[in-house]
Formats: sequence, structure tokens, C-alpha cells
Amino acid sequence: MTDDDKRPDPEALLKRIRAESAREGRAKLRVYLGYAPGVGKTFAMLSAARDLTNTDVVVGVVETHGRYDTAAMVLGLEVLPRRSIEYRGRTLEEFDLDAALRRKPKVILVDELAHTNAAGARHAKRWQDVLDLLDAGIDVHTTMNVQHIESLNDVIAQITQVRVRETVPDSVLARADEIELIDVPPEELLKRLKDGKVYLSEQAARAVDNFFRRGNLLALRELALRRVADRVDQEVLAHRAEHEIGATWPTQERIVVCVGPSPASSRLVRATARMAAGLRAPWVAAYVEPTAVAPMTDADRGRLETHLKLAESLGAEIVRLTGEKISVALLSYASKHNVTRLVIGKPTHSRLRDLLRGSLLDEVVRGSGAIDVHVISGDAGQTEGTAEPMPVASTPLDPREYAVTASLVLGATALGGAAQRFLALPDLIAIYLLVIMIVAARYGRGASVLASVLSVAAYDFFFIPPFHTFAVTDVRHMLTFLLMFGVGLFISGLTFRIRRGEQEARAREAETAALYALSRDVGAAVDERGIGEAAAKHAAGLFATATGVAVKNAQGVPVLLAETGPVPFEEPERAVAEWVFEHGSPAGLGTDTLPGAKITCLPIGIAGDTIAVLAVAARSGAVTAMDDRHFRDAYLRQAALALGRARLAEDAKASALRARTEEMRSSLLSAVSHDLRTPLAAITGAATTLRDGSSALTPAQSRELEEMICEEAERLERLVGNLLDMTRLESGAVTVKRDWVPLEELVSSARARAEKRLGDRAVEVDIAEDVPLLHVDPILFEQVLLNLLENAGKYTPPGSPVAVLARRRGAGVTVEVADRGPGLPPGAEAHVFEKFYRGPNAGTSGVGLGLPICRGIVEAHGGTLTAANRQGGGAVFRIELPPQASSPPIPVEADGADLASAPA
Repeated sequence: MTDDDKRPDPEALLKRIRAESAREGRAKLRVYLGYAPGVGKTFAMLSAARDLTNTDVVVGVVETHGRYDTAAMVLGLEVLPRRSIEYRGRTLEEFDLDAALRRKPKVILVDELAHTNAAGARHAKRWQDVLDLLDAGIDVHTTMNVQHIESLNDVIAQITQVRVRETVPDSVLARADEIELIDVPPEELLKRLKDGKVYLSEQAARAVDNFFRRGNLLALRELALRRVADRVDQEVLAHRAEHEIGATWPTQERIVVCVGPSPASSRLVRATARMAAGLRAPWVAAYVEPTAVAPMTDADRGRLETHLKLAESLGAEIVRLTGEKISVALLSYASKHNVTRLVIGKPTHSRLRDLLRGSLLDEVVRGSGAIDVHVISGDAGQTEGTAEPMPVASTPLDPREYAVTASLVLGATALGGAAQRFLALPDLIAIYLLVIMIVAARYGRGASVLASVLSVAAYDFFFIPPFHTFAVTDVRHMLTFLLMFGVGLFISGLTFRIRRGEQEARAREAETAALYALSRDVGAAVDERGIGEAAAKHAAGLFATATGVAVKNAQGVPVLLAETGPVPFEEPERAVAEWVFEHGSPAGLGTDTLPGAKITCLPIGIAGDTIAVLAVAARSGAVTAMDDRHFRDAYLRQAALALGRARLAEDAKASALRARTEEMRSSLLSAVSHDLRTPLAAITGAATTLRDGSSALTPAQSRELEEMICEEAERLERLVGNLLDMTRLESGAVTVKRDWVPLEELVSSARARAEKRLGDRAVEVDIAEDVPLLHVDPILFEQVLLNLLENAGKYTPPGSPVAVLARRRGAGVTVEVADRGPGLPPGAEAHVFEKFYRGPNAGTSGVGLGLPICRGIVEAHGGTLTAANRQGGGAVFRIELPPQASSPPIPVEADGADLASAPA
């Protein structure tokens, strides 16, 4: 081994340094894991906390459940007060996250990680509180039981017949820096339960009859031990990779089986599955694709795909490796992943093949070191030579290639004969080597071997005495022949590797370009349909057939979102898509599930959740080829991420809309609660007085009370009307029914309706003669003028006039309503049209909806409404209406007769 081989990889070293820096800089999470309540998790956490001398430790929340020993451990530790939350008539005490963040200790104890917080807390789950604490730089010690791990939820339900509702995502447990297993024998736990140290006597009796059965506890204990063992195993692998340890550490059995296209591989897979089940060990099905041989045929690749699917169905992890030599790639993977056993097939070919091409079994056994190698024979009845675990497939022979090869050698011989008087014998050898290189680069290894053989034969026959015979009189020429043949084989092999590498590079480049094009197009799409169209278009190019993307509609039925051509999607094909949605696995034509369908359906999903299905109209080799499987999965993941992003965006919009609706509802309730109660209280009081004391009231008093009832009822009617109008505007339910109407008529009608609210305030109307008829909704626009007049009357001092001015501005019309009140406060121009905004001089009447309603109606007409302070004091509200198209003439009276009104 050279010094360069011993030198550490700079990239790996930099990665390790960055990982160490990230670990050192982040807050630490320590989890005390148990297999059932009562094993002592909280006690162990408190004991460890008390041992942390000179450390700022705070108890965030600890559930003692009435256990004296546990409660005693809390004494002497600082305890944060809990937050009281009212929920359904009860007061619940919850962990106060905000107080913990303000206190910011070095270490905080948070019991029961899987706890569900009461409604009103910042987060729904306590583990979310813990993540906030970690983000704030606070170390957290917490407890949980194995049955609360999300990925084990179904397993726990199957064992205990109890569905655990409070779960913690596996990612939170993976975030933990330390996991300490708190373990006691089931017999001791049952004794604790019987002594009342876990639950009260009645609860304990029910627990023993249901959850706390000995069989359940044994199974839960095993799950907890295995979970912690898996975590330790991951740490061992990380340590080996960090320190580049190549020697096998047999801390846990790991098995790798060599899989290839040979029919014998199926028996190897099944035998390894039985071995792994007996040892309870993880196992891997590995396929090595040698770079120094020709690609496999379609038949071989199909068998390989079948074997890998079989291994995956039996619980294996699938690994695809590449390398010049199968043995080197296998042993390198085994050493890196701490593999303890290798399973390969027993060779059945002749020894001559091993002498010529090397023995895979011998290379693996000699290089295995501490790894055990299991050699298993193939199934009975197989033909000789098929039990090789990874046979080398060759491309079919093409007679034309060999004919061209022979022609090139013949041409080189003719050229050498013509130039023999000018060239030396070594120069003739160079011509033949050039031919071998050309043939190897163009036709591959088989033709290049033929070129080497023919070149040696031609060189001997035509240029080595005795001429025109294969006899060799000078033994030295035999060495020349051997070197010539060997160099030819070496050049052909080297050229073949370069050619194979070029082909693979081009294939990877094409895959990368396809993924980039897909990501670019789906990134530019703004909705789910656009993403589906982009995914279907690129899939059609990859599979060379019509494709479609199917999603579930509101009724839960798969429908095509987009398609690039006629994709069969009737009832049989829809059933295939439904199966894929449900199981998240490919189905349809070319698969083991519903193979009689006319399409192949592939799942598009994230984290096991299928959100769409790619339907391929006709079977393509790219759909099922194992070489393309990883690329296909990457393609589907890219489409799934884009569709997930679109759905998240839609969910975010819906959530924002719901939040705005809730905010508006809360604002509305808080704003109108007082204004609704005030008129109702006045009406109720006046009506009660009239009912109960009518005999003692004078006629004037009765009339005053009756007028109060009418006034407050009108006020209440206006308030409810404004609320309804605002609701209609917010929901877009307002329909503008336009008609041609004179502005004078609208102003006159609004002034008459506002007369009572205006009191002694006169309305000065100044409408220019050139103002045309307005093409507006008469009822809605009159409501605008009424609201503006009432608003002006509210702020205008008694006796001061309110002005209404209208002028023509180009093809449009400007209408102004002005008052002589205190005007708008500084900066109020930008807020006066906001819902529920009320100025400092608004008084007690109104809820701040009149002006927003006016702006909404004006904008529905295509105009604008602005507010500004008036010169000389007061405020002016300006309506800018767009051009009135083809306004009819204003009707006039002639000869005492009324002309017909203008047409609508």
C-alpha cells in the first residue's frame, strides 16, 4: 500500500469536521426510553439531573403520578410554574413554553415527550415544544415509551390490541444526541404495579387485565432493546466511517448476498432470507455491474429485475454497485458496512474458465479476511454454468462486424506488403496494432480479439520467413507474436473500458438533463395542473409512449389531470390506479399486480403518501429495467415534490383565507358587540317602561319612549345592514346591475334619506352641466352617497353645510362629498377605508364599516374612492368614475310634455 493510499480522503475529513462542529454548536437532546409506564424513566431523569453540579437545571414539567419517590427527587430543583388553560369547563395545568424560553436555563427537564397539549397552547404536541427549546439553545432531557414511536404504531397495536394515539415522529428520536434505555424485568414491573407504585389500585387492576400482560411486556421490551441496539449500531457505523476503520467488527450480524441474472440467484436469495430470519439480522441483496464487460442482454436484465424484486419482497435492502472486478466491489462494500457474512453461488463451470478469467469464489474467499463466506449451490435441474452468481453477459454476435474486422486486417496486410521495402518489421506491427485499436473502439471486445488473432497470423504468414507458411524457424519471433497478441488484447480491453465509460457518462448526462428539464418546467408551473402537464410531457419522452398523470378528485376517484396522448383510463385501468394509490407500488402491464391492464401505473408520492399516479399507456423497457429504476424513482420523486409543493401552496392559501376569516370574525364580534347591545338595551328599556309603567307616564313621555324605540331600531337596522353589505362585498356576492341614471336624482334621493341624520346641516349641491348620465347600479351608488352624507353629517358642526360637487374629468366623472368637521388626523388617509377603523372623533356610534362599504361598491364599478383633508378645514371624499361609454342624452321637457326617459 502506498502513502497515497494511506492518506485520508480530504472530502471525508472536511465532512467529518463540519459534522463535529454542527454537533458541538447545537443544543443536546437526551431521551430516557422505556418499554412501559413504571419502569423508572422519570426517576432516572431526575437522578441524573441532581448529579449535574454547577449546571443551571430547571424542571419544566415532571409528572409524578402520585409516586412519593419520584416527587421527592424534585425537591431542591427549580421548578417552572405551569400554565393554566381553561378547557371545557376544566382548568388544565400545562408546560409553559414561553416561560421556559424567557428563563433559558442550560438544561430543562420535560417529562412525557408524547404528551398532547390542551387546546390554547402554542403547539399541539409536547415534542414540538421540545424542538423550540432546542432551537433556542437549551439542552433538553425528556422521557418516552417505545409504544409512542410513530413507525411502531401498527406493530404495537397488533401486539397489545391497543391503538396508541399519542405518537412522536421518528425524526425527533433521530435528533436525540443520547438515548438511555431504562429497563427492568417484566416481573418486577408487575410487582410495582401490584404495589400501587405505577397506578392506583383500581387502575392497576384494569391495567393488568389489559395492557400490562406479561406477553405484551416481553414484546415491548424486545422492541425497546432492538430500537436502542439499532441506534448504537448506527453510531458504530458512523464511528468506523469517521475513523476509516476497514476491519470487520462483528457487533451485529450483517449479511450480503450476491445477486445476478443467473437462475440460481433465486435460491441464493431465499436461502439468505432464511439465514437472516434465523439470525434476526439485516441483509442486503447486492448486484455488481462490471465495467470491463459488455452490457447484459434484455433477457438477463429481466431475470435480474425479478431476483431483486424477490429479495426486496423478502425484506432485503437492494444495493447496486459498479467496479472493474466483482470481488473488489463486493469486498469494499462489505468492509465499509461492517458485513459479517457473504453469500455467493457455487461455481459449476470448468476450471479452465477460472484459469482464463479468474475465479470469483477464490478472490472473495482470499480477500474476505474476518468475513464468513457461505457458498450455496443452485437449484437442481439447472444447466451447467448457470449457477455463477454473477455471470458476464455478452452482446450478440454480428457477422458483419467480424467481416469488417477481417477486411481491415486484410487491408493492413496489403498496406504492409506495399510498403515493406520502406518499413521495418516493427513498423508493420504498429499498423496491425492501429487496426486492433480501431476495431476495439468501434465493435467491442469480441471483434478486437479476432483482430488480434488475425493480425498475428497475417504477420507470421506474410512477413516472417519462411514466407506464406505458419512455420517459425527463429524462436525469437515467437516472443514477438506473444507480445503482439498480448498488447493487442490489452489495447482492446483498455479501449473497451473507455468506450463503456463514455456510454455510461452519456447515459448519466442524459438522465441529469432529463431531471433538470423536469425540475425547470415543474418549478415554472404555478398550479397542480401545470405540474401534471410538465411531468406527463417529460415522461412521454422518456418512455416513448403516451403518458398521463392521475389524481383523486373530490369524490376520491382517480381522474387524469394531464395526458400527452390517448391514455386508456376506463374502469379496469382506473382500478389499477386505485390500487397504486392505496398501496404505493407499481401495478398494471408488466408488473405482478393486475398485469392484464392496458397501462402501467407508477406511484408519485412522498414519505409513503401517494399523491398522484403516472400512467404509461404501453409497456416500455425503461419502465421495468433495473438499470433505470433508480433514475425512474428520482424522476417520480421530483414530480412528487413539485405536486406536494403545489398542494402545500394551496393549503397555505386556504389556511391564510381561514385565518383572515377568523380574524375578521373576531374583529367583527369585538367591534359590534357593544354597538349591538346599545340599541338593544335602549329598545328593551323603553319597551319595558311602556309595558310596566304606562299608567304613570305622561303622553309626552310615552311619545319620547316610542321615538327612542324607533330611532334605536333604525340604528340597529343600519348596523345590521352594514354588516350584511360588508359580508356580501367580502364574499364577492355583490352583482352590479347597471343602468343609465342622472346624478342629480341619486344625490336627491340620498339627501332625502339622510335628512334626519343631517339635522340642520344643509346640503349644497353643485353638479356641472356637462356631467353625463352615470352608468351605475342606482341602488348601490345611492348607498355610497348616503353613507358619505351620513359620515359628513356626523363630523360637521350643527348649522354648517355639507357640499356635494360633481365635475367631468375627460371621459370620466368626479364626485366629491365634503364637510367642515375636524378633518382627518395625520396618516389616517391610508387607514380610513379599513374595516372597523374609527377616527379619534368618531364618538360612540358606528363600527367603522360605512366607508369600507363605499370603497367596495365604487371599486365594483371600476372606480376609486379616496379621502383627503379639505382646504379651509374638514375632509373631502372623492369618487373617480371611469369613462362612461356611449352615454345617452339627458331627457328634457318640450311644449309641456314629458319626453320618454333615456333608454337603459
